[in-house]
Amino acid sequence: MKKITLVTFLIVNSIYTFSQTNISDSAMAVSIFSKALSDDWAIQNLEELVTKYPYRLCGTKAVSDAVDWSEKTLKELGADTVFHQNIKVLHWERGEKETGIINSKTFGKEKVNVCAIGVSIGTEVKGVNAQVVEVQDFDELNKIGKENIKGKIVFFNRAMDSKFYNTFPAYGGAVNQRSRGASEAAKYGAIAVIVRSLTLSTDTFPHTGIMRYDTNYIKIPAFCISTFHANQLSKQLTQDNNLTLFLKSNCKMLSEENSYNVVAEIKGTDYPNEYITMGGHIDSWDITSGAHDDGSGIIHSMEVLKLFKDLGIKPKHTIRIVMFMDEEMDQRGAKKYLEIAIKNNEKHIAALESDAGGATPMGISINASDTVYNKLLEWSYLFEIYGITQIIKGYSGVDISPLKSRGVPLFDIIPDSQRYFDYHHSANDTFDKVNNRELQLGSASYALLIYLIDKYGL
Repeated sequence: MKKITLVTFLIVNSIYTFSQTNISDSAMAVSIFSKALSDDWAIQNLEELVTKYPYRLCGTKAVSDAVDWSEKTLKELGADTVFHQNIKVLHWERGEKETGIINSKTFGKEKVNVCAIGVSIGTEVKGVNAQVVEVQDFDELNKIGKENIKGKIVFFNRAMDSKFYNTFPAYGGAVNQRSRGASEAAKYGAIAVIVRSLTLSTDTFPHTGIMRYDTNYIKIPAFCISTFHANQLSKQLTQDNNLTLFLKSNCKMLSEENSYNVVAEIKGTDYPNEYITMGGHIDSWDITSGAHDDGSGIIHSMEVLKLFKDLGIKPKHTIRIVMFMDEEMDQRGAKKYLEIAIKNNEKHIAALESDAGGATPMGISINASDTVYNKLLEWSYLFEIYGITQIIKGYSGVDISPLKSRGVPLFDIIPDSQRYFDYHHSANDTFDKVNNRELQLGSASYALLIYLIDKYGL
């Protein structure tokens, strides 16, 4: 009888303890989301960042000023420590606005919206003017042959695949024509390339991004063209394949510049030398204010610190908030973070990144073991009430990805991606495109996930 009574007591006590733990976590989730949703700090500071410091390309005064702003803001939020990680960054300058003009005997002259792709060389002062060869992929270059491409401009016109629900795989399926198209076309004697902008919208905004030259081939100028004008060019080519395209750009590479990551910490009470890192990238492309990419990620990261401080959460592990430099061009900030982590033999419990925009959070992406994935599933009920219902294994961010080599579990909150590439890397990525409430929900989602990782470990 005593044994039965004891067993009954243990079962009841276990249920009670389990219930109390869940109530405690549920209450904390409510507190975090309630605080974020009732405070306009996020949207106010996003506005300050992107309106005062737009065009934050690495190596420029704009990004240097933004870094100073981020350091000042993190100190004002009450970080225990704020410090720099020094790096050298590329400095590419776009120069005067690019020119694109279609000249057709059938359709006449039409100006088209173009922009140079990041790290592209410029044209000569007189520009380039040549016939155009339209292709969908690299294989088509081979089929057409050098004799039909030499001395011409190659036009890569493969659109992002609209059948994907998540637009990031659609982007991934089309991005190689921007990143590698110039060198692929140069193999066949092309004198320039123009690439359909990577967006599912039909609009007049050219969308830039990074490219890489293959040093085995001559460098040729590379441009993006708006989707509206890409459609116009393609349509005209079907009826006048002798039309010419005039392109002019003034970009050049300058000497490397000094820059740095900014790192802020809330020291852990129990494990101050074990880290949970959360970050976004402070740089943006030079034609955009970068509200979604990645102003929203910077604000998400900063507000995690603010929420912990405002709610009096004292983490067991040290929480690191990182403003990564140079995500857009060469990821030197991410590489430097890893280098220092290895040098100092730092132990990272987890790393999280926000670099997919400030839209409504819908899920969590995890790049880790099955054990970690299953633990996240145990917490899923805390997120579901806030519409975060997807828990998937997947990629979790450019700047934290180097930490994977040290076995660090990586996480990313997945926002609604339907409109992200309407704005991505273009002048259309402005403050008015970010919704206050959606931005707040993103900050709260990251804060809750970090709270749970810190409390229970992985």
